[in-house]
Amino acid sequence: MLVTHAWNTLRRRGVLGINARNADMVLAHNPRRLYPLVDDKLTTKRLLLDAGIRAPALIGTIATEHDIANLADTVNGHDGFVIKPAQGAGGDGVLVVQDRFEGRYRTTSGRLLSDDDVGFHLSGILSGIYSLGGHHDQALIEYRVQPDPVFSAISFEGVPDLRIIIYRGYPVMAMLRLPSRQSQGKANLHQGAIGVGVDMAEGITVGGTWHNMRIFRHPDTANPVAGVQIPRWGEFLYLATRCYELTGLGYLGVDLVLDRQQGPMVLELNARPGLSIQIANNDGLTTRCARVDAHISQRAGEAPRQRIAFAREALCNSVTE
Repeated sequence: MLVTHAWNTLRRRGVLGINARNADMVLAHNPRRLYPLVDDKLTTKRLLLDAGIRAPALIGTIATEHDIANLADTVNGHDGFVIKPAQGAGGDGVLVVQDRFEGRYRTTSGRLLSDDDVGFHLSGILSGIYSLGGHHDQALIEYRVQPDPVFSAISFEGVPDLRIIIYRGYPVMAMLRLPSRQSQGKANLHQGAIGVGVDMAEGITVGGTWHNMRIFRHPDTANPVAGVQIPRWGEFLYLATRCYELTGLGYLGVDLVLDRQQGPMVLELNARPGLSIQIANNDGLTTRCARVDAHISQRAGEAPRQRIAFAREALCNSVTE
């Protein structure tokens, strides 16, 4: 009886389940031929930069074992940088180097790594142990984002990021992902980061989720996660919305970050975004996407700024407790 009641409550809130996501969103709106545009981070990076969409600069790539010996030359002039697998998922295989110390690489967690340590990590990436299909991969080396201090009270180390779901070109739901001690400074919910809902209209945070439980305070800082104004909210929405034209994907997760110097930038794109964003917002994707469908039936072909205006008016959070 309790299970039935819980399911009915979720249905009333329009919560999208995994099967419906796969059938009604991913399969219906994301042609498989377009997946390589987002599944390969190097391809995504080049698409973004060529389109003039702000993203962390690409410092270089490591495509072969021979290239590993050239790492020092590749990162010359960059005290900090990020190494990530081109075909990785969920943050696995990402190595964030903060600076150098006594000839070693120091990570954001304070670990000191030798050239051999980093070379071993790169070799693992090339072998495909972090890639989606276990295939041979390559490593991207890119600019390390400098986190804006606006989130320092509700984040533990690392760089918070923002996930915005784009449905048929319209931003329908957003979530701020905050690193925690348990996630080791990574903004990855599966590793223990906190997801915080964001009101679509104004970009103000609401309640959050941690291990799929509703929470209202960050477990490490004990500060409330609600009520934080995300700076340059309109710019975040515009960057994310433009990714619809860039990829042609009708159901898309856009991950963005706020750099203290360069402002909002797109980090990655995802053709199969997860569903925890609904718990963070205490609201369902089904209802919001249905509103977009109804709107498109009357106003098809809108430009990005028109789509954003509709989303901020019609898809704002109704529940913020």
